[in-house]
Amino acid sequence: MRRLFQYRFPTQFWLMFVGMLFSAIGSSMIWPFLMIYVSSRLHQPLSVNASLLTLNAVAGLTSSLIAGPIIDRLGRKRVMVISLLTNSLGYLLFSHASTLFHFAILMMIQGASNPLYRIGADAMMADLIPPEKRVDGYSLMRLSNNIGVAIGPAAGGIIASVSYAIAFYCAAVGLAIYGFLLAFLAHETLPQLKTEDIDPSKERKYPLGGYLHIFGDREYMVFIAAFLFTQISATIMWVLLSVYAKTNYGVPENIYGFIPMTNALMVVLFQLPITALTRRFNPLPVITVGALFYALGVGSVALGTGFWWFWASMVIMTIGELIIVPTSSTYVANLAPTDMRGRYMSLYGLTGVVANGVGPVAGGFLNDNIGPQAIWYGGGISGLISGVLFGIFSLRRKHR
Repeated sequence: MRRLFQYRFPTQFWLMFVGMLFSAIGSSMIWPFLMIYVSSRLHQPLSVNASLLTLNAVAGLTSSLIAGPIIDRLGRKRVMVISLLTNSLGYLLFSHASTLFHFAILMMIQGASNPLYRIGADAMMADLIPPEKRVDGYSLMRLSNNIGVAIGPAAGGIIASVSYAIAFYCAAVGLAIYGFLLAFLAHETLPQLKTEDIDPSKERKYPLGGYLHIFGDREYMVFIAAFLFTQISATIMWVLLSVYAKTNYGVPENIYGFIPMTNALMVVLFQLPITALTRRFNPLPVITVGALFYALGVGSVALGTGFWWFWASMVIMTIGELIIVPTSSTYVANLAPTDMRGRYMSLYGLTGVVANGVGPVAGGFLNDNIGPQAIWYGGGISGLISGVLFGIFSLRRKHR
């Protein structure tokens, strides 16, 4: 174990590992219950409340596109610190929000700051870890995140049932701790290109911050399109299941918290052995199988009538998550050129931002105009589309 900490990964990786744990505990006290909180404060239809996440996604979309070039030029560390501290402040202000306008402003601030950390962290991880160890590194970082998520929702459900304000304060503290750890203990990892590798005409060759060049990477863009449907399926599950379970079947926060806790515990217990298995195979067939588990897990919620069924649906979806997430992160990191790593990671992270804007609103529309169960049929179909697209892409690559 001592050799693992000293040699297998650099010290800064373990700093990020510990910091991720603090921030995950804090933020996961809130996000599973956010739609319940918003609904209780605004008393609006679900489609209206979910539209706040569209504002969040629009801000995140703009931030993601800007963040990639900035991170590739100015570095990873300062952008990550700004993101974490801004999110911390946002959680403090959420506890005092009472109108649709207040929530809209805060959702936009959170949406703009969230991608900055994620893109910077993905790029920093790729800087720190050589290609042959990246799948292990991303798996270990998910392990840290999910240890936090195993603790956060269970504690947050109990705290939120007493006071949402205290839960928001805890989230703010967790994010602030990680922000200060990075600010004072981390070093910048932006690769220093050799003089002969620097092309002064690059900005003329790659307009719009290099994104037009990435859009021309057909293999990558097909991957992104397919992965977006997985993200939409997952976002519907994470954002709407809590309010669906409470509104339609009376599942309270302090009981519902064990559902996301189960997801996190499964990642903690099984991510590393499953990654050790999946890394033996070509990544695209592996991702295809993972997407189909998402489809089954999310779609099965429509047939449930209580806590244990919803819990089982989350277990099925989590199997897909264990299969797909580290593999997809590693696939993107290995595909990206060194000098455009931040931009490739920003588009990869952008799938979650777009899904956050599309999925909950689509689910809210289905709920308000067709019926509550329609949410889950829609989410299941989205996951199925992703699995089909990945399968076709994988077969075509194999034939080539």
